[in-house]
Order: sequence, then structure tokens, then C-alpha cells
Amino acid sequence: MKEITLEARQENVRALTEMVDAELEKLDCPMKAQMQIELAIDEIFTNIVSYAYGSGTGTATVQMSYDAGTGEVSLVFMDSGVPYDPLKKEDPDVNLPAEERAIGGLGIFLVKKTMDAMRYEYRDGRNCLTLVKKIH
Repeated sequence: MKEITLEARQENVRALTEMVDAELEKLDCPMKAQMQIELAIDEIFTNIVSYAYGSGTGTATVQMSYDAGTGEVSLVFMDSGVPYDPLKKEDPDVNLPAEERAIGGLGIFLVKKTMDAMRYEYRDGRNCLTLVKKIH
């Protein structure tokens, strides 16, 4: 398992993506799955940066693991910000014209659609969001 802890600042999404990409390349991850994982990283990390700590600052820890038996990559995003379960947010109505849709929620919706599983729990004072993607 790989783990990285970063200040929850937008410029740090690149370091996180580079770490995950390096591991995915070792696993011969298909490009489509890698791009979907990169999108998920960008969306989830950006949400932590934007909302977890309000006007304050904090950190985000991401753990990455691979299960050779199932061919699945798991990413666990953890922060000590405001408790928030993104899976409870109602999906946006993508059939409405863009100007009629409520602002927000599209990023989480895209992550839900591209990952094979997502789980949320609040434990030990931390938000823990797990994303699972089958790559083999």
C-alpha cells in the first residue's frame, strides 16, 4: 500500500496524481481506467480543498492499494474536515439543459459513474471516502 499526506491545497493534486500514476504504470493499468482514476482524484481532492476545512487549512491523506486477486485498485481519501458524505448528495438531472441545472454535484456524479464502487464512513474524526476501480 502507498500512502501520501498533503496540505489540502489545489496545487498538490499534481503530486498525488503523479504518485498514483507511477503505481498504475507498474500495474500495466489500461489507459482508459487510468484516465478515469485521474479524473476521480482531481474531483475528490478538489472537493476536500474547497469544502473540508472552510476558510481554514488542513491535510488530506490518500492510501492506494491493489488487490491482485480481484484486479482492483482502491483509493482511500481521508481528511479531518467537516463531516460530509458525498454519496448522499442527489445526482444532478443531466437531462436538463446546463442553465437549468443546480450548481455543483457534477464531479461526484462523474466519479460515481466511472468507479466500480464507492464507500463513505466517518471514523476517528475523519471523513474516509473509498473509491474502487477494476483495472484487470
